[in-house]
Amino acid sequence: MQAPLSRLDWAHIQTLLAVAETGSLSAAARRLGLTQPTVGRHISTLEDRLGLDLFTRTASGMQPTEAALDLLTPARRMQEAAHLLELHAAGAAQAESGSVRITASIFMAHHVLPPIFARLRRAVPEISLELVASDTTENLLFREADIAVRMVRPDQLDVVSRYVGKLEVGLFGHKDYLDRAGRPTRDADILTHEFVGYDRNDQIIQGFRDAGFAVDREFFTTRCDLQTAYWELIRAGCGLGFGQASVGRADPNLEEIPLSLPLPTLPIWLTTPEALRNSPLIRRVWSALDRELSEIVDQQQA
Repeated sequence: MQAPLSRLDWAHIQTLLAVAETGSLSAAARRLGLTQPTVGRHISTLEDRLGLDLFTRTASGMQPTEAALDLLTPARRMQEAAHLLELHAAGAAQAESGSVRITASIFMAHHVLPPIFARLRRAVPEISLELVASDTTENLLFREADIAVRMVRPDQLDVVSRYVGKLEVGLFGHKDYLDRAGRPTRDADILTHEFVGYDRNDQIIQGFRDAGFAVDREFFTTRCDLQTAYWELIRAGCGLGFGQASVGRADPNLEEIPLSLPLPTLPIWLTTPEALRNSPLIRRVWSALDRELSEIVDQQQA
């Protein structure tokens, strides 16, 4: 006999989603922070209460049955509603101390945010900061982060965003490399230099071509797609490369190569869930980030 919806345990619905999305009891257990036997009991209990077979064990893992697949859409709606409930509750809280989780790109997290975090910790020691360094877009509505520092305009619904400004990009080389290879005096001179480029990402190649320089992947004698490693290759003297101007200008071992060609800029956006915008805790950290990042943007013009 099927149980009324009101008697279904929300924890069991979460387990259903986790097993369906990960394909195994062990992976679902890791995601949920439970033991594998507990996950198995959740599924068995849910099957008993619904009177349905939800999964079939196969060589490749747990395969959802048609009945389980029919349940996934309403289960995900329940999950989204639960997360929104958590967000609104957090937004209504008036506490000015606690933890704030911030996500940013790996490069920003490595080179830009640490000194900002240090100043913020000194100013408001009652607030703990969690930094999520990731080049993927975190889902703020699922509380994967409270505030996001992004380099693209957010398109997620139910969030509040503020455009802080744009970061300049510059061309840099290590002083030792430039002493050895010479310093370009004209835009075309850079073509005679060794360059650090991306591996599979063709963004820099397209930028060169847009500027009238027909280069291909082999033009770049050192290649890496990971931004932080790419920057360290420039700092090590592997050749010329592009990076955030404010970061490069702060490094005493690097020199900026002047170019007459226009270079792209990187926009900075701050984003938080709409439900958290009035939380005193979030407002304090948001304001500090806004102020600090705005100063970096303004200093570029100095």
